[in-house]
Amino acid sequence: MKKKDPALKNAPNELVSTKPKVEEPKLSKTVEATEDDPVEEEIEEAPIVGPVPISEAEGHNRFDDVFYEEGFAGPWQVKQEGTTLRLSRKDGSALEVRVYGDQLLRIQYIPHIALEKRPSYAVDPNYQPEPARQIVWHEEEYGLAVSTARMRWSIVEKTGQWTLENQAGETLLSANPGFGHQRTILKGIHKVRLQAEVAKGDHFFGLGDKSCALDLKGQKLQNWTTDAFAYGPQSDPLYKAIPFFCKTNKKGAPVGIFLDNTYRTHFDFAHTEKKQLEVAADGGVLDFWLIGGNNLLEIVQAYTLLTGTPTLPPIWALGFHQCRWSYFPESRLLEVAQEFRDRQIPCDALYLDIDYMDGWRCFTWNYDYFPQPKEMIQGLKEQGFQTITMIDPGIKVDPDYWVFQEGMLHDVFCKRTNRELMIGPVWPQDCLWPDFTSERIREWWGQLYHELYVEQGVAGFWNDMNEPAVFKVRNFTFPEEVRHDLEGIGGEHREAHNIYGQQMAKATFDGLAHLQEDKRPFVITRATYSGGQRFSSAWTGDNVASWEHLHMANIQCQRMALSGFSFIGTDIGGFVDRPDDELFVRWVQLGVFHPLFRIHSMGNNTDGASEVDEDTVMEAMQADRMDQEPWAFGKKVEAHSKAAIEWRYELLPYLYTAFWQYQQRGVPMLRSLSLEDHTDPKCLAEENAFISGADWLVVPIVEPDLKKTKQYFPKGDWISWETGEILTGGQKHKLKVSLETIPQFLRAGACLPLYPVMQYTKEKPVEQLRLIVSVGSEAYSSELYEDAGEGWSHLRGQYSLRNFTTAPTKKGFTLDQIQMGEYETDYQTIRLEGFTSNLDIQSVEVDGTIMRVKTNKNGRWTVEVPANFKTLKGQ
Repeated sequence: MKKKDPALKNAPNELVSTKPKVEEPKLSKTVEATEDDPVEEEIEEAPIVGPVPISEAEGHNRFDDVFYEEGFAGPWQVKQEGTTLRLSRKDGSALEVRVYGDQLLRIQYIPHIALEKRPSYAVDPNYQPEPARQIVWHEEEYGLAVSTARMRWSIVEKTGQWTLENQAGETLLSANPGFGHQRTILKGIHKVRLQAEVAKGDHFFGLGDKSCALDLKGQKLQNWTTDAFAYGPQSDPLYKAIPFFCKTNKKGAPVGIFLDNTYRTHFDFAHTEKKQLEVAADGGVLDFWLIGGNNLLEIVQAYTLLTGTPTLPPIWALGFHQCRWSYFPESRLLEVAQEFRDRQIPCDALYLDIDYMDGWRCFTWNYDYFPQPKEMIQGLKEQGFQTITMIDPGIKVDPDYWVFQEGMLHDVFCKRTNRELMIGPVWPQDCLWPDFTSERIREWWGQLYHELYVEQGVAGFWNDMNEPAVFKVRNFTFPEEVRHDLEGIGGEHREAHNIYGQQMAKATFDGLAHLQEDKRPFVITRATYSGGQRFSSAWTGDNVASWEHLHMANIQCQRMALSGFSFIGTDIGGFVDRPDDELFVRWVQLGVFHPLFRIHSMGNNTDGASEVDEDTVMEAMQADRMDQEPWAFGKKVEAHSKAAIEWRYELLPYLYTAFWQYQQRGVPMLRSLSLEDHTDPKCLAEENAFISGADWLVVPIVEPDLKKTKQYFPKGDWISWETGEILTGGQKHKLKVSLETIPQFLRAGACLPLYPVMQYTKEKPVEQLRLIVSVGSEAYSSELYEDAGEGWSHLRGQYSLRNFTTAPTKKGFTLDQIQMGEYETDYQTIRLEGFTSNLDIQSVEVDGTIMRVKTNKNGRWTVEVPANFKTLKGQ
């Protein structure tokens, strides 16, 4: 090694020279940069052919631009401080490796000294990793290595190739040639990249909101938040930028890779080259987190905790929501509310799209449509409805508009490089956009919600068009050179674009939390970045009423949950066009299991046209409103939709517990079967069935006219909700299909808590908990978390956490309950319902007291027991 830093001598966890006699790994060659020739007096003009490599730019011709490919390899200077190792080269580039724990490494490739690290918009500022149990830095004959108790990372000095291995010595990632970048004469450094090897048995999962197949292998994708109206299965990019994915190989060794870079990022999963993964960004530092784990679920949890989890939402946010573009005037909104209550279809929230505003001026009301908004919102609340209103980032240029006036006064709007305001069309012909990358401006934005939130009682806010979307132009958004504050560091839109929507949601969330400290904020956003789950829920954007989009909706929500963002849903029924009867029912049945459960459609409106003639739209709506409420398709569809929505309300304690598990431990609320068993190739290949929460297997129906289907089940025993039949996992089973419901299965051994059906959450006290009890082949534990469903008393111990453990015995089973927390539930008894058809239970002993059970015609038993029981024995 050359030029070793003297500080290494006595550094903690110091660089240990082991130098084993090993053969140097076979490496591919890196491309060395060369110097351009000096310019002479006479120059021959070359045709414009675009950027060319420096190797082709010999002589004195001129080109559009010339690029240099540069890799990162030695010689370098080595400096170690504590858990961080920095390799620096004379050209100013550097590689910094930091150990955050036994299973978490952060590697930052800094291609130029002027591009030192930026603050992260993704990593939770409160994240506290568990310290590594051991860190050993090695000086090897061919380079350097660092070992923890779970992983080993090594780099070859001559070429920059690096390798990540697990504790068993299995290769998780082999980066060959490793890090590199491209710079041009005119643009400077405009591409930083990592290349790694891809083998035949590799699989890739993640990247958030992508509409392609669940396994990303063979795909070439990018992250650049985009207004993707009526997108398709191959549309890319979409609305969100979540640069996290998992890789697993043929031997089942998994690894997580998170690229924390806010520029446009590119991911080539063996699409261009069948044996190569390439991850690149259009600028900045290539900031990588490498996450190890025993399985994919562990890795997803680690990433989710790294980037943060949301606070618990108000429980009404997990109820059913009804939305369209648009409900107006007031009489129309009240009509919809009354229909829900008259038809006894549960609903917790109604949404107001852009037409509630005065001429698309955010934070205002159209008083012709809504003459008394405060009174209207209060009246809806008395009926059990929360009111959600849309707020866009585009502020109308209007000297008489108070938000525009304040924005100009406080200098909050984005500007071009010449200090000219960035003006463009969205719904108003001319808009300005606040710079949400400034803390000062986020605080200004947050207080704008005061009248709507505090004085008028709006319950939550819907941040739309925040990619940021710009109408009329083909690039859909700002010019890349628009300036941003970027937390005082300063930079261009090409660096700020992907976090613009995330930071708008943060500004909204923080503002609501400050304005009403006793309430849990509810925000829904369309665009976001990694870590955005801390501030809002989200939906998958402007989809289409088609079976293809129903299939995509299922994949998108699984992928978002796998990518750390569980509070997700889709526009049920499709935003564009109108679904047929069966499609609508199937979409509602799927939506029951998506944490955000919302119908939304565009009706007769025209997307992207700020010159829409309002009178024409009104006339079209009177002729055919293209309604998409549960009753709009006839009595049969209404009955099936109502049953599905009622089932959602019965499942609320289970889903609320799943949200708590997500919030506390980073466990996704929706689990692809790959997360259930990443060593099973058939689970890796499955993209239809998924697990809701910890124990509920769902098989959505995403094709028309199905009477039966086949489904592969993960290992273990699964009990049919419809028949009680026990199905053994690790194989396919034939399933009957009816329009009444979709196939659902409880993991054997699990307990399923249920509430009675209500027309809205907290309509009345839960007088009795219903607990479905199953028994498996071995002991199994389930949880039930409850609190007030609003406010923050749960942070002071006002919660109830019940742990139920079932175990088989020779003659029956045992059920043990452990309770924690100081919250007192309304119910004093629990109705236990047996859900294991192979057990003939006649009586139960509850804390020493014998109780007879009731048995129905299907052989299932029921018994009422005290809610605070400790031990129950069935025989």
